[in-house]
Amino acid sequence: MPELGLPFQTAARLGVMLRSKQVSPVELVQAYLDRIDLVDPKVRAYITVCGEEALASAREAEAAIAQGRHLGPLHGVPIAVKDQYNTRGLRTTMGSRIYSDHVPEEDATVVLRLRQAGAILLGKLNMTEFAFGDTREYVFGTPRNPWDLSRSPGMSSSGSGIAAAASLCAATMGEDTGGSVRLPAAMCGVVGLKPTFGRVSRHGVFPMCWSMDTPGPLTRTVEDCALVLQAIAGHDPQDRLSSRRPVDDYLSPLKKGVKGLRVGYVQQITEWDVVEEETQQAVKASLQVLEGLGAEVTTISIPLIGMAGPLYIAICDSDAADTHEGLLRRRARDYDVATRTRLFAASLLPAALYHRAQRARELLRRQMLEVLTRVDVLVSPVSAEPAPEIEEVARTFASEDDVRDRIFGARALTTPYNLSGLPAVSVPCGFTRSGLPIGMQIGGRAFDEATVLQVASAYEQATDWHTRHPEI
Repeated sequence: MPELGLPFQTAARLGVMLRSKQVSPVELVQAYLDRIDLVDPKVRAYITVCGEEALASAREAEAAIAQGRHLGPLHGVPIAVKDQYNTRGLRTTMGSRIYSDHVPEEDATVVLRLRQAGAILLGKLNMTEFAFGDTREYVFGTPRNPWDLSRSPGMSSSGSGIAAAASLCAATMGEDTGGSVRLPAAMCGVVGLKPTFGRVSRHGVFPMCWSMDTPGPLTRTVEDCALVLQAIAGHDPQDRLSSRRPVDDYLSPLKKGVKGLRVGYVQQITEWDVVEEETQQAVKASLQVLEGLGAEVTTISIPLIGMAGPLYIAICDSDAADTHEGLLRRRARDYDVATRTRLFAASLLPAALYHRAQRARELLRRQMLEVLTRVDVLVSPVSAEPAPEIEEVARTFASEDDVRDRIFGARALTTPYNLSGLPAVSVPCGFTRSGLPIGMQIGGRAFDEATVLQVASAYEQATDWHTRHPEI
C-alpha cells in the first residue's frame, strides 16, 4: 500500500490501482468510510453518508472489473456530491431545514453520468443554504476548514472543498454560480473548475440563477479534475441550455506545457486594496513560474471588472428571489436569516436596475472576450484573502464600506467568469505565513477548458503545493 494510505491517493492513481486489481473497490470504499468516521465529526463535510449503498456498489464494481467489464478511469472510484444535486432514493436537502426530508425520484444528470462512468457515491456534502453565501446557522453542522478548524472552508460548496482536501473521497462535485466551486477550492487548497456555461448539464441541480449556475468538480489534482469533467461534459436534452458542441479531450493537453502560450494578468486587480498582500505576492510568484516555463506574461486591462460584484448580486439574487417566491411566502421563517434577508432585499429591486445590470453585464463580457483575442488565458487571485474566521463570516455588517468589501469586493474576482459564461479553474499556488492555502485563478475562452487545464497542470507540476495535506 502506498505510504500515505489509500484515501490520500489521487483519483487517477486509484483508477489505475483498481483496474490492475492492486486494490479492490470494496477495500477502497471501506477505507474512505473509516476515514469519514474519524475525520468528518471535526470538519462536517457530509450531510448524508450512504455507506451500505456504497459498499453494495463497490461489490458490483469489483465483480465487473474481475469479469473484464471495465468502464473507464473512474470505475470503482469513490466520489461525493454537493447536496444541491438530486440523488435517486437518497435525501437531498439543499442545506436547508425546508428540504430536510426531501428524497428525489431520479438522479441529476451529472450524478447519473458519474454512475455510468463507474464512480461510487459515498454521500452528500454540506453547503450554505440553497447555495447562498453567508449562512448564519448551518442546519447540518457548521463546515470547517481542514487547515484551521476555526476558519471557513469557503462558500457555497463548503463540504465539497473540505472532502477533497481532507481526503474524505477521491473527487467531489460542487456548483458555481458566483465562485462557489473556486472559492472553496482556493480556501481548502485543492483544484476547482467552473466549466463554460452550458458545458455540463444542470438538470436535477437546484437552481439559483438560471443564466449562471454551473456544475463543476473539486479534486486534489488538475488531472483528476480533467477526468471528472470528461465524464460529465456534454449535451443533455433535459437541459435546453446545455451546449451541443462536441466534448474535447481534456487529458491529452495536460502534458503539453505552456511554452508559447500568452498569459494575461489583470491590471486592475493589482490596484485593489481589498486583495491582501500575501495573496498578491503568491499570484505574482506563480506568474514568474509560468514565465519560466516558457509562457509570455503580459498585463492587460478589463475596465469594468471592478463592477462584477454588484452586477452579480443584482442579477443573481433577483433570479433567486423569483425561484423562491412561492416557498418564501409560505415558509419564510424556516429560512436562515441571511438567506431570507438577501431574498427579501432582491425582491424589492426595481426592474429597471435589473435590466441595467444585464446591459452592463454584456459590456463586461465583451471586454473579456476582446482581451482573450490577445491572450490565451487570464490569471488572477481567486479570493481577496485566505479563509476568514468563521465568526468573521457571520459578523453583522458595520457600514456601507463593509458591505462593499465583504459582499461586492469579495466577489469581484470570481464573478466575471460567471457573468461572461467563461471557464475558470482555481489551482493551489501557495500558503500564507499562518499556513492557509492561496489559490490562483486561470480563466479562458468559451469551451476552451482544455487550455485552462493545460496551463493549470503545467504550473501544478512545476510546484509542490498540491502535495501538501492538512493534519487533522
